[in-house]
Amino acid sequence: MVLVSAKEMLEKAHAGHYAVGQFNINNMEWIKSILAAAEEAKSPVILGVSEGAGKYMAGYKNVVGMVKEIHDFLGVSVPVAIHLDHGSYDGAKKAIEAGFTSVMFDGSHFPFEENVEKSKEIIAYAHGKGISVECEVGGIGGEEDGVASMGELACPEECGKIASLGVDFLAAGIGNIHGKYPENWAGLNFEVLGKIQEATNGIPLVLHGGSGIPADQVAKAIALGVSKINVNTELQLEFAAATRKYVEAGKDLEGKGYDPRKLLAPGAKAIQEKVVAMMKQFGSADKA
Repeated sequence: MVLVSAKEMLEKAHAGHYAVGQFNINNMEWIKSILAAAEEAKSPVILGVSEGAGKYMAGYKNVVGMVKEIHDFLGVSVPVAIHLDHGSYDGAKKAIEAGFTSVMFDGSHFPFEENVEKSKEIIAYAHGKGISVECEVGGIGGEEDGVASMGELACPEECGKIASLGVDFLAAGIGNIHGKYPENWAGLNFEVLGKIQEATNGIPLVLHGGSGIPADQVAKAIALGVSKINVNTELQLEFAAATRKYVEAGKDLEGKGYDPRKLLAPGAKAIQEKVVAMMKQFGSADKA
């Protein structure tokens, strides 16, 4: 099989006013469930890998190998990209060399000019190998792999400068956060989102922290130029709830219910069902 760059699928999504989901993978169950869901929904899909998850899964090369083998075993026919999520400068280069087809360089925590220079270098390096690039301006609230932010709103002018470097898609802080959203969350800032889309001349935008955002806000974000929505926490919660239900019902004590293939099966099924539902919500179902 051939993993593809995320550039073409996101340009199609932007033109068609829908979004492609980036669903983060954490182990073999995640890979199988998300790929099976994409095939079921006939949707393109982006498999996101954080640097921490890459280490957990024994390195980027192993991750790429697992994805390719599982993809072929399942007979997946839809476009699949494997994307480094919130990558460091060195991490992005290592992921490219390991066979990733798309990378994010997150320089949002650097002074802006340093973000620009490092983004420019990663874009040139990746594009020379046919690999798509995502960069970030502003902060995504919460914490992921040691990068913490209070969720600063992105400056549209700065977004425009990063876009002018030739980045394929752009993550911009619009009040979104990683992890669970608190009850007092103010919601997405659509005024800033609209200005960012205008300043970037209509490149696909990325909504990080896609778990738990109300459906009406997701739909409005897509209408304003968001073409990629990142989901991780929601799948982890689905997996945990299904696994807890199995254990609390004593299923692991019945026969060979302790077998990990049986113990992990309810969670894996829950992930697949949730991903199919979200692909339909994002509008990417039947767009492969």
